[in-house]
Amino acid sequence: MSTQPQQQATAQPDPAAGAAVKAADRAHVFHSWSAQGLIDPLAVAGAEGSYFWDYDGNRYLDFSSGLVFTNIGYQHPKVVAAIQEQAGRLATFAPAFAVESRSEAARLIAERTPGDLDKIFFTNGGAEAVENAVRMARLHTGRAKVLSAYRSYHGATAAAINLTGDPRRWPSDTASAGVVHFWAPFLYRSPFHARNEAEERDRALQHLEDTIAFEGPGSIAAIILETIPGTAGIMIPPPGYLAGVREICDRYGIVFILDEVMAGFGRTGEWFAADLFDVVPDLLTFAKGVNSGYVPLGGVAISAEIAATFETRPYPGGLTYSGHPLACAAAVATINVMEEEGIVGRAADLGARVLEPGLREIAERHPSVGELRGVGAFWALELVRDRETREPLVPYNASGEANAAMAAFAAACKKSGLWPFVNMNRTHVCPPCTISESEAKEGLALLDAALTVADGFTV
Repeated sequence: MSTQPQQQATAQPDPAAGAAVKAADRAHVFHSWSAQGLIDPLAVAGAEGSYFWDYDGNRYLDFSSGLVFTNIGYQHPKVVAAIQEQAGRLATFAPAFAVESRSEAARLIAERTPGDLDKIFFTNGGAEAVENAVRMARLHTGRAKVLSAYRSYHGATAAAINLTGDPRRWPSDTASAGVVHFWAPFLYRSPFHARNEAEERDRALQHLEDTIAFEGPGSIAAIILETIPGTAGIMIPPPGYLAGVREICDRYGIVFILDEVMAGFGRTGEWFAADLFDVVPDLLTFAKGVNSGYVPLGGVAISAEIAATFETRPYPGGLTYSGHPLACAAAVATINVMEEEGIVGRAADLGARVLEPGLREIAERHPSVGELRGVGAFWALELVRDRETREPLVPYNASGEANAAMAAFAAACKKSGLWPFVNMNRTHVCPPCTISESEAKEGLALLDAALTVADGFTV
């Protein structure tokens, strides 16, 4: 069981302090992915375990885990203590030196990555991890092109945003980044008119083969896939698909990159989602759950073959804060806590015993739910206007009035004390992997009630 204290009450309400925080935010903070004048950020006073609260005393059960990164919940005492101890001993040091917390974090991560991914290049987050993985693949192969899927998100830096398949790419897409997009499998909205998972797998692999053939196999450095796409919809790949991609990469000398930034470190009930599919990539990117987001950290786990490319040839990349001692100390403590408390197994049990059956009952009751999919502590509900036609509850990339149905649903969740993860026509259920059964059931009940609002927009 978790050693975390379970927060039952918020701090004393202090609206004046909250107003000051919000005023400073509005005056000086430039927020990501936002029209600055159209947002109203909640001023957060504190957080613990699976909950956070505002300055007015409103308490929220976090079904989004921040941005799907607080895998061990907020303010775990052992991780907080490790950060404090490291700050008192060695708060920072340059990346060219061997530092205990850095070395130990790399060792612990390498012990858990699949196959021979035993070298760890540290970054400050997931986007930088993707940037460096792509750079390594291009240098290793001497090729330029990288293939990535539509319905994907890989980060907001230069290469990562071009690799991304969702509309956040559009304003930054230079059409000159050497990126080619393809369709990955998604049976519910199959681009291949498949009738079952086997057909979806086979047709998706054939489509990928055709794309490679027409792009020129000798020009392709890498294929990058989220093992299980996160923000794009938590679409579990059909059995055999990732193994098929692995075989294609081997056949053409293409580097296979798996992006585990969101799916990694216990989220799916395995240390890495790749373990669910018995597949080993050449490069694996990680961030978020590696230290539950307590201090920014990401990285690339590198195969022996690719690491050998840079044994006597310098790798032309680096970051001032690569393997920052505070971030690495947080990672060491997080991984140790996950082992001590059996958090990976708890995520698997939570999904199988609580979330999946609970969500299936909810889905059956609500005409707005078209499909449920997920694993572990990683689930999505596809919301629709019409179950028969599968028309999404709101149009693709909707905003303003066109997004009214999802906005109303999200508002109902928040009003009840549930903080949802909402993207396009989906709500994702991604609580901390440490959430208790009673807390999870509380959240499901609140979600159930909020979906009646979405039902009002169905035909």
